[in-house]
Amino acid sequence: MDPTRIAFEEQGSGSPLVLLHGLGDRRQSWTSVTDLLAEHHRVVSVDLPGFGATPAPAQDEPYDVLTMADDVQRFCELHGWDRPHLAGNSLGGSIALELGVRGVAASVTVFSPAGFSGDLARFGLRTVGALSRLATHVPMPVKERLADTAPARAVARIALRGDPSSPSAKATRFSVRGLRKGSPYIRLVPLIAEYEFTARPIECPVTIAWGDRDRTLLPSSALQAHRRVPNARMVSLIGSGHIPMADDPVTVVEHIRWTCRAAERGGARVAERNAAGRGGEANS
Repeated sequence: MDPTRIAFEEQGSGSPLVLLHGLGDRRQSWTSVTDLLAEHHRVVSVDLPGFGATPAPAQDEPYDVLTMADDVQRFCELHGWDRPHLAGNSLGGSIALELGVRGVAASVTVFSPAGFSGDLARFGLRTVGALSRLATHVPMPVKERLADTAPARAVARIALRGDPSSPSAKATRFSVRGLRKGSPYIRLVPLIAEYEFTARPIECPVTIAWGDRDRTLLPSSALQAHRRVPNARMVSLIGSGHIPMADDPVTVVEHIRWTCRAAERGGARVAERNAAGRGGEANS
């Protein structure tokens, strides 16, 4: 898609850090961490194609993890961000890893990325897709009322939050606006269920973090992630669910900053080695 149509917000200054949200979410999912990250980086929160204020590709156009990775790459190129740091949650994590494979990221930090699910989680995603398609036949006012019932809110808290009983989880609910025929969510759910991140080298620093209470993409998926991205720093987020920015924003910031610093230290060492090499040539 046209990268000028991708909606985003930015704050802070320094090396660019692009934040990529999960399926059915939007850039505001990062609000709890952007102020802290902006103390060290130019933080760019993106609405992925089809979500928030960014339009979806036309119905006859390709639309999946890889095409969205293309879109984010062109978006970064448009704004002159050469090898930005990337952080992503769920779907956004998969996109960040794919961009890491392409060598266009300075560092990659991901939280519960899609693409590593075992048979049980994959079955669950397929079931969600089937139920979502059935829900498209229900009138929107009815879906809105159902989403606001106590049982539906309880299921949302259990699915998305580490501690469903915490005060901060009280307002959690499923958004039903995406449950329309042909909507981005309906188009993507079956594709995400079948998507697998295949093992390929990622040369930049990588952190893969998983909430130990993630009930959407199960923590056991981290074992597959470790096998397929063996150079990744693996982290368990104690007490966090599928959206750790909501459960433990301070820890999320710490892990993103750690990965960014690892890249920046590595870049400084390469620059020092290159400078030493040039000096040796000049003195020879």
